[in-house]
Amino acid sequence: MFTTYNEALEWIHGRLRLGIKPGLARMEWMMEKLGSPELKMKTVHIGGTNGKGSTVTFLRSVVEAAGYSVGTFTSPYIEQFNERISVNGQPISDEEILELTNVIVPLADQLEETELGGPTEFEVITAMSFYYFANVNQVDIVLYEVGLGGRFDSTNIIQPIASVITNIGLDHTNILGHTYEEIAFEKAGIIKEQIPVFTAVKNQEAIKVIKEQADKKHAPLFTLNKDFAITTHSPRETGEVFTLSSANHLFEQLEISMIGQHQTENAALAVMAARSINHHEEFTISDHAIRTGLKRAYWPGRFEILSKSPLVIIDGAHNDEGISALVHELSNRYSNYTIHIVFAALKDKKLDRMISQLDQVADEISFLSFDFPRAAEAIDLFSLSHSKNKRIGEHWDSYLSKCIQNLQPDSILVVTGSLYFISEAKPYLSEFLKNNKISL
Repeated sequence: MFTTYNEALEWIHGRLRLGIKPGLARMEWMMEKLGSPELKMKTVHIGGTNGKGSTVTFLRSVVEAAGYSVGTFTSPYIEQFNERISVNGQPISDEEILELTNVIVPLADQLEETELGGPTEFEVITAMSFYYFANVNQVDIVLYEVGLGGRFDSTNIIQPIASVITNIGLDHTNILGHTYEEIAFEKAGIIKEQIPVFTAVKNQEAIKVIKEQADKKHAPLFTLNKDFAITTHSPRETGEVFTLSSANHLFEQLEISMIGQHQTENAALAVMAARSINHHEEFTISDHAIRTGLKRAYWPGRFEILSKSPLVIIDGAHNDEGISALVHELSNRYSNYTIHIVFAALKDKKLDRMISQLDQVADEISFLSFDFPRAAEAIDLFSLSHSKNKRIGEHWDSYLSKCIQNLQPDSILVVTGSLYFISEAKPYLSEFLKNNKISL
């Protein structure tokens, strides 16, 4: 048993050595030992390639604005580990992490001795969240973000009251498949018998697979641009305004404080899920709560403006689709600026396509390495770029500081790439900007 938070955290992170082990058997084994806590709560399950965290945040903020307590389980973290298990947007305490770890450690040791093998880091954290929301802090509803895929993801033992699939992209292809159909099949694994599903997937091959799985489970399927649609949209300096229409409702001039056209789709999914939750007698979510919650919603590291003068933006665009959304916003919003992009990534991504897109919009591009087992080397990223103005930064922290100090009034610094890198870079940048009296 552990006596300090740091000991607990070291043990949890030590599970990374086991890598990714898809499958539900280890989770089911642990949950049986704990008395099936995953079945003792009301949940919404949110999967997809991109936009899961933002959709969770929009929905949490809406349900919270309606007066309910909302638990969330998300990954990875951006500013501190504890935020992976949060209540009303507030990470649980170090003491609670320690308590939960000590509950799971004996189970992990027992499981290690079986043919199933020991649980991974993600399985451990997922189990901790189930135990927490069932036994330690019973909230009104918990929003579970899928970690990887869906069908065999550790979270996929819940019985939600609604499911959401944000979109489908060619990410984690070594695990999930190399086509949109194969990946859609894995994502659609979260669809449950007769439970409504909401999706913003546009790829027709992927939609076909999702519909097939929904039909098999007799699950009502609601699709963007078919069953609900964003009819008008206009960008604002600090967010977006859009109108959302569905078969029986019209929301005009909804405001969000997250930047990017893609965020209107995530917000639309959250609205549709919130209206679905309204069908359960325990919940009453008014239109006012929807409007208020959407506008209040904040999720760090997603096209987040850290400073306006100089202009510094951080964005966790960690795959091809995320990079496309970033490039779209930079082209539309900052075409008159000199754009300096700083990029760090994991080596198991489709780096050539990501860097090719960044090359098109960047006037200057720099590549960094960071301390993470799957991190790509800066030299390898550099070699994939065809930019005429590219360079390598030796130490990411001092390099970012130098970049900010050298920014001109008509320039913008965009720090992007792996969410694991963003989780290190954001606290550092925020502190640097604060210490140098640079702020919004």
